[in-house]
Amino acid sequence: MKRRNIVLALLALSISFVQCKDYLDTSSPSNTDDQFVTTTPSEAFKILSWCYANYRQNSSVPLYNWNDPIGSDAEMYPEGSSTNNISAIMQPELLTVDAMKDAFNNLYTTLARAVKVADLIKEKEGYKTAIANGQINDWTQLYGEAITMKAFCYFNLVKHFGDVPYGFENTYVTDYGLTSRFDIYDALIAEVSAVEPFMYKIGEGGITAERFSRTFADALVGQMALFAGGYQTIRTDDANLYGKIQFSRKGAVVANSVYARRTDYQNYYKIANEYLQRALDNSGTAKIIETDERSHTSNPFQRHFQYMQDLQVSPESLFEVGNIQGGQAGQTTNSDYPYNFGRPSNGGSNNAAPTKTFAGVRIIPVVYYNDFEDGDRRRDVSATVTGSTGDGNEVMLTFVPGSKLDGGIALNKWDENRMSPPYSAAQRQSGINHPVLRMADVILMLAEVKAELGDATGALELVNKVRQRAFGNSAHNLAGLTGETLKEAIWCERKLEFVGEGIRRWDMIRSGRFSEYALQVRAAMNIMITALKTKGYYQFPNGKIISNYIYTKNVALANPLTFEAQDPADPVLYPGWRGQYDWSKTALKVKGTTHNTSIKGLFDYIDPNSELAKSLESEGYKKTKWAIDIVNNESSFDRNIFSGIKTAQEPPRYFFPIPFETVSKSKGKITNGYGLPQQ
Repeated sequence: MKRRNIVLALLALSISFVQCKDYLDTSSPSNTDDQFVTTTPSEAFKILSWCYANYRQNSSVPLYNWNDPIGSDAEMYPEGSSTNNISAIMQPELLTVDAMKDAFNNLYTTLARAVKVADLIKEKEGYKTAIANGQINDWTQLYGEAITMKAFCYFNLVKHFGDVPYGFENTYVTDYGLTSRFDIYDALIAEVSAVEPFMYKIGEGGITAERFSRTFADALVGQMALFAGGYQTIRTDDANLYGKIQFSRKGAVVANSVYARRTDYQNYYKIANEYLQRALDNSGTAKIIETDERSHTSNPFQRHFQYMQDLQVSPESLFEVGNIQGGQAGQTTNSDYPYNFGRPSNGGSNNAAPTKTFAGVRIIPVVYYNDFEDGDRRRDVSATVTGSTGDGNEVMLTFVPGSKLDGGIALNKWDENRMSPPYSAAQRQSGINHPVLRMADVILMLAEVKAELGDATGALELVNKVRQRAFGNSAHNLAGLTGETLKEAIWCERKLEFVGEGIRRWDMIRSGRFSEYALQVRAAMNIMITALKTKGYYQFPNGKIISNYIYTKNVALANPLTFEAQDPADPVLYPGWRGQYDWSKTALKVKGTTHNTSIKGLFDYIDPNSELAKSLESEGYKKTKWAIDIVNNESSFDRNIFSGIKTAQEPPRYFFPIPFETVSKSKGKITNGYGLPQQ
């Protein structure tokens, strides 16, 4: 089971730490209790665990929601006119200046405390002796953890805000400005590279993926180097910001910003190559899950997510944000990830079967229908066309804009029906962890790097390792690809592997093809909608068909929770990984006995006027709205899929504004770029 001491760290601690104010005007910390709290590594970890808790509660939730897992050519936000997805649809000028104030300030608060912990530890004799002797012990691990926490928080700041203030933690600051993100990347890469040899691998020293390890630190260095060397949108309104760095630019200058990549990018890809490989070499007990020991089903890809639903740390994870199920007042954690991005449920806030799942990320229909190859076991695990009524029954989702059972095809990687047993006492308290980085990501990042550096053989070996897990054999292995074709294949593989996990958006940015991808998916949706209007269905290039109407009925299964589907002709079991937990075993209110949904016409066309349609209706099937709701809500889909991108020449403006307090107190040295608001 998951470690509990990390997530209990919101308790009051005797040490007095700096609290970063909104504009980085900080006070010097008191050292009164420093000696006491660092008497032993376990006491020191109590302080560091506060950083993990604050990141979980006050940084990751507002930062990841409505940004990372939506706004790509695979994922979209479901509501019709919400302001939650303004950044995702690329209309940042509509944001308020304080849209991400809490995330911004809490990332700084978290990293400041981590730096304080590191400063205390490096004065400990146990730490000094170990470093002098080139040894790893609990003190060196904690120091490395603290430095990695600092880097992790700054990495998130740079990704989401661009160039930010750097290096002012735990000091009284009245004069500050922006630091180039490239200088920040260089500093963080150097710092984490220096500490990672003195950290435990996952599985050593009691370290699990709920804490930073050498394994994760290596991967983080590689990831930061990859981002530093990839395409990104930079400012053009400050000639001195980036120093002597030279850039190759793409497209036009918009809102004093341009899409660019540094000309020496390959130096960073070489760093990424070294450290991503180190993450594999220093994997400890972490691994990509390639086998499934379960007797009732077999899908190694789903096994990773099932660990989290079983409240266990997945062996594929390099880092998961820890949560506790339920909990006493003041100790309850916000299990927002499955609530925000899990399989939808229309249940109430408590004592429902299952409780409400908002489901704020949806799969773009053309991706679900056309991008997954036949035999790819990731599709049904990743996406679902049904949700839960909240009273123990399965029901079709709709394409009507909204949330819960409305909003379209939903993410399926987290489903509280699959907990054992499900937690039904209250929403947002399931205890399912928040995933951050897993081994398949490391493998495919390394494949991307090798492809960029010209090692096609090495890149193909890595991407095929992931594909073999997806298909269960080597029959779908890629071969003979080089250059741009190979890189495109790797980005496509990452798109399918990580849909809904907050990764595809950054891949699009880093690739240099963001606006091109955005326009491609918009065009594909327009072609589909035009056919739906004129014919009532659309056949995708792969042969699958989406129709305005499908046919459904409720049926009873002895085991209503379904798993891997073996027969595509079975309308109850296919698509797989849906159904319901057997809620009749609980004391909760359950409606009826036919808990499963049988679906006809999901991937082929049934003419509503045909004899087949009449026959189905005589069998109890009902004509059910499906893609007609896309047609009737065309303007909503048009808005929610990159409506801010008009031409391929535009740079993606994906940053959030630096909050007003930080801007206003900077004596004019900080302004928001990219067309973002100043106040």
